[in-house]
Amino acid sequence: MAGTSLVMKKRLLAVLLIFSFLVVCLVVRVGWLQIVKGEELQRKAYEQQNSDREIPPRRGSILDRNGKQLAMSATVDRIVVNPTEMDKSPEVRRQIAQKLAEFLDLDEESVLKKINKTNSRYEIIKKRVEKNIGNQIRQWKSEEKIKGLYIDEDTKRYYPKGNLAAHIIGFVGEDNQGLDGIEKTMEKYLKGVPGKILSEVDAHGRQMPNYENKRIDPQDGLNVVLTIDETIQYFAEEALQKAIDDNKVANGGFAIVMDPRNGEILALVSKPDFNLNNPRACPPSEDPATWTGTSQKDIDILYKTVWRNKAVSDTYEPGSTFKAITTAIGFEEGVVTPETRTSDRTIKVQGHDINCWKPNFHGEESFREAVYNSCNPAFVKVALDVGVDKFYNYLRAFGFYDKTGIELPGEAKGSFHAKPKEIDLAVASFGQRFTVTPLEMISAYGAIANGGKLIKPHLTKEVVDSEGNVVEKFEPQVVRNVISKQTAETLLNVLEGVVSEGTGRNAYVKGYRVAGKTGTSETIEKGVYIASFAAIAPADNPRICVLVALDNPRGEVYYGGTIAAPVAGKIVEETLDYLGVERRYNEKDMEMIAEEVYVPDIRDKTIDEAKKILKEYGLEYRIEGDSTDGNAVIKEQTPKPGALLAKKSVVIAYTYEPEEEILVEVPDVTNKTIDEATKALNAAGLNIKVVGNGNAVKQSIEPGAKIAQGEVVEVEFVFLDTH
Repeated sequence: MAGTSLVMKKRLLAVLLIFSFLVVCLVVRVGWLQIVKGEELQRKAYEQQNSDREIPPRRGSILDRNGKQLAMSATVDRIVVNPTEMDKSPEVRRQIAQKLAEFLDLDEESVLKKINKTNSRYEIIKKRVEKNIGNQIRQWKSEEKIKGLYIDEDTKRYYPKGNLAAHIIGFVGEDNQGLDGIEKTMEKYLKGVPGKILSEVDAHGRQMPNYENKRIDPQDGLNVVLTIDETIQYFAEEALQKAIDDNKVANGGFAIVMDPRNGEILALVSKPDFNLNNPRACPPSEDPATWTGTSQKDIDILYKTVWRNKAVSDTYEPGSTFKAITTAIGFEEGVVTPETRTSDRTIKVQGHDINCWKPNFHGEESFREAVYNSCNPAFVKVALDVGVDKFYNYLRAFGFYDKTGIELPGEAKGSFHAKPKEIDLAVASFGQRFTVTPLEMISAYGAIANGGKLIKPHLTKEVVDSEGNVVEKFEPQVVRNVISKQTAETLLNVLEGVVSEGTGRNAYVKGYRVAGKTGTSETIEKGVYIASFAAIAPADNPRICVLVALDNPRGEVYYGGTIAAPVAGKIVEETLDYLGVERRYNEKDMEMIAEEVYVPDIRDKTIDEAKKILKEYGLEYRIEGDSTDGNAVIKEQTPKPGALLAKKSVVIAYTYEPEEEILVEVPDVTNKTIDEATKALNAAGLNIKVVGNGNAVKQSIEPGAKIAQGEVVEVEFVFLDTH
C-alpha cells in the first residue's frame, strides 16, 4: 500500500513538473509574442485587415526671385489595381488588361502580369496619367462595374520655361524625387509627406462591404525661392547661345551674373543644355535610332554632354582675366601702383623667357597701360616682387583653393601646384598652368567689386509655404576680407580703362561705366582655346559681375577680347537697363550718340521742304521721279519714318507711288571700318545701322542678296586686335 502511494506521488510530481514546464513555456511564448514580436504582429494584423493606397504629396514649386514659377507640380491621376478584389475570370482579367493598355499606351502582357498577382493588394499600372485619360478610365470602370481598379491622385512635375535655367533647376526621377540641380539639393524642403487612403479588407484582401474609406491628406512640399531672375537668365542664355553659333564654338560655354553686394546669383548658364520636360532626350551628337535615354551608356553620355553644368563642375585656365587678381595683390602689397613704369621686354625666370602676347610692341609704359594692353612681363614682375608664399596665400584668401559651397551638386575646385616654384608663380601671374572654377573666378571679381569682401555665392533666397510665409531665409555669408577698399577702388578704375581704352573695348556700353578684363587660354589640347571675359558694372557703383567663357571657338578668331567681350557687354547693358540703373553718358558716349538720327517723315512735303528737313537731320537724299520741280510733292520714302540711321545716310524720296521696289545688291563689308562700310553701303544705295565699334565682322543681310534700295543693313563691329 505504501509502495502504491509512493508511486502515485511520483506520478503526480511528474505530471506537476510537466504541467509547470508547459505553463512556463506558454508564458514565455506569450511574452515573446506580446513583448518581443508584439509590434511586428500588430503591424501584420493591421496589414491583413486593412489595405492602403498612397497619395503622393504635391512637390513644392521652384520660383525665381520675383515669384515666377520655374518648376511646378500639377494634379494628375495614378492608375492602380488590387488583384485580390478583381474578377477571378482569366478572360475578364485579360479584357481589363487589354483596355487599360489601350488607354495608357502600355504593353498588354505587362499590365496583365500585374493584374494576375493574386498575392498583392496594390499594383501600380501607371503613374502621372493626364486628367483626361483618367476621366475616360473612370467612366469605363463605372460602366463596366469593374472592381479592384482605382484612379487615385498623383502629381506631375512641369517646367513651364523648358530649357531656361535647366542646370540650376535640375529634374526629378520616376518616383518624383530630385535627381539633379535644386530639385536634388533642396529635396528635404520640396518633397512633402505622402498621404493614404485606408480600406478595411477581409482575409482574402477584398474590401469589406459598406466600409467608408479613411483618408489621410498628404503634406505638400514647401516652395523654394531662388536668387535667379528669370529675365536676366534669359538675357544671358540668348547672348551666350548667339556667340556660340556665331563663332562655331565646339564645346559650348558658360555665363554667370552675380550681385557682388550679397553674392546672389542672378543668372547661371551652361551650354549645351536640355529641355527639363524631357531631360533624357537624345542629344544632337547622338543617333536617335539607337537612343533609349535609360541605358547606362546613354546616361553616361547625358552626364558628359547636356547634363554637365560647365559653370559648376568644370575647371579651366583663366588666362588674362586672372591678371586682375595679380594686380589686386600687387596694389595691396604696395609693390606697384598704376603709374609705376614698366615695359613689355622679355623677362627671364629660371631659364625660361616670358614675352608679351605682342612681343616688343608696347615698349615702356605705366603699369596702368600694361593692364590695358595685357602685357605678361609686367605681371610676372609684380608676382616675383610679392614672392611665392605671399602670392599663394592671397590666392587662398580669394577662395581659389576651396569649393564655394553653391547649392548645386558636383561642384569642382581649383587646382594649383602643390609646391610652386618661381616659374610656376611667373606663369600663374597671367593665369596659366593652373585651373579655377567659374564660381571661384566670379567670387574673386565680386570681392574687387564690393570693396574687398569675399562673399559666398548662393542661389537660394528663401523657403516659403503655400501661403507665402517664410519658413527659412538664407542670408549672405561674408567669408573674409581679402583686400582693402582703397585697393579695390584703384583696381576698378584701372579695369575701367581696359574697357574704355584697352583690350576690352568690345565690352564698352554707352551710358554705363564697365570695368573688366579679357582672357584667352590654350587648353592641354593644342589649338583648343577658351575665350573669356570678366566684367564689373557700373564701375563706380557695382551692381553686377559678369563672367563669360566660350570653350573651343572654331571660327576665324578665338581671342576673349574679340568674341567673349561683346557677349559680356550685351549682358551688362540689358541687365542694367532692366534693373533700372540710370545711364550717365560721358563726352565719348554723346559723340557716338550724336552720329545716329531717326529718319523724319517727309511724305506730303515738297522737294524743297524735304531737302531742308533732311539737311537739318544730317541726312543725304536721292530724288526718284521729277527732281527739277522743287514744288513737286514726295509721295513715298525709304527708309520709313522712325528708322534709326547713322548721319550722312541716304533717304530715297519718291515723287510718285512706286509700283515695284528698286532692288540693289548688298556689298560685302567684312573687315571694313565703320567709315568704309558706310561708304560701301551708301554707294550701293543702302544704309547702315552700326552695332559696336572697330571692324565689321557680321552683317544682317548676306553679301550678294538683292534688297530694296534705301533699306538698312545692320553691321556688327568689333575690335579685332584684342587679346
